[in-house]
Amino acid sequence: MQPDRPLLGILLMLGFCIVAPLGDSIAKLLGPRLPLLELVAVRFAIQAAVLVPLGLAVGLRFRMPRRVFGLTLLRTALHIVGISAMFLALRHMPLADAVAIAFVMPFLMLLLGHLVLGEEVGPHRLAACAVGFVGTLLVIQPNFASIGAPALLPLVVAVVFALFMLVTRQIARETDAVTLQAVSGLAASALLLPLLALAEGSGLPDFDPVLPEARDAALLLALGLLGTVAHLMMTGSLRFAPTSTLAPMQYLEIPFATLIGWAIFAQLPNGLAALGIAVTMGAGLYIIARERRLARLRAA
Repeated sequence: MQPDRPLLGILLMLGFCIVAPLGDSIAKLLGPRLPLLELVAVRFAIQAAVLVPLGLAVGLRFRMPRRVFGLTLLRTALHIVGISAMFLALRHMPLADAVAIAFVMPFLMLLLGHLVLGEEVGPHRLAACAVGFVGTLLVIQPNFASIGAPALLPLVVAVVFALFMLVTRQIARETDAVTLQAVSGLAASALLLPLLALAEGSGLPDFDPVLPEARDAALLLALGLLGTVAHLMMTGSLRFAPTSTLAPMQYLEIPFATLIGWAIFAQLPNGLAALGIAVTMGAGLYIIARERRLARLRAA
C-alpha cells in the first residue's frame, strides 16, 4: 500500500482548488455557444487522448481488478452527470455562487455516512450540518429569485460528487491516478462520442454538435486539459494524504473561484450570497476541526 506523503497530498489538492475553477470558467465562456453534450464529450475525449499515450509511454498496462473496474465505471457515470450539471449551472450563475452551493457536499457526505453506513454523528456535527445548509440556502436564494430552477443545479452537483468522492476513496489507493483517469476517459468517450454522432442534425440545442470557431476550439482544448489535470491532482491527493488532512484545503476552491469569477466575468457574490458563503465555509471548517479533535481523543 502506498504510504502517506501529506505535503505532496496538500500541494496536489491546492493545485486542484486553483485549476478546477479555471476549467469551470472556460465552460462558462463556452456554454452559450456550444451544446452541452459536445462540451462534456470533448472534455472526456481529451482526457483519454492525453492520458492513454502517457500511460503507455511510462509502461502502464491499464489493468484493474474486477471490483476496481466496476467502481471506476460507476465513478465515470457520476463524473459525467456531475460535470453536466455544473456546466448547465454555469450558464446561468456566477462562478463563485455555483461552486459555493456545491460545497454542501461535505455535509451530505457526513449525513450519508450516518444514514447509509451507520457512522456515529453527534449533535455538534448535526448542528453544523444544519448551519451549513442554511448558508447554502442564503447563496441559493438570490440566484433562485433571478434565474429560477437552474439555481438548484449545484445541489445536484453536490449530491453526485458526494457519491463520486466516496467511490474515489474506495479505489484511490488500489490504482494509480493516471490509470484511473485514463480508463474513465476511455469509458466516458465510448459512451458520449457515439451519442454526439447520433445527435448530428437533430436540431436539439444541447445535443446537436456544431463546428467551433478557432477561438472556441482552443478553449475546448484548454477545458479538456485543465479538467484532466485537475482531477489527476484530486485523485493523487487522496492517494498521498488522509482525508482529514485534505478536507480543509478543499474550501480554498471557493475564494479562488471568487477571484477568477471577478477577473474574467466581473461577477462577485452579492451581500446575501457572500454571507451564505461565509456561513457554509465556517460550518464546514467547524466539522473538520471537531473531527480532528475527536480523532486525537480516541488516539490518546
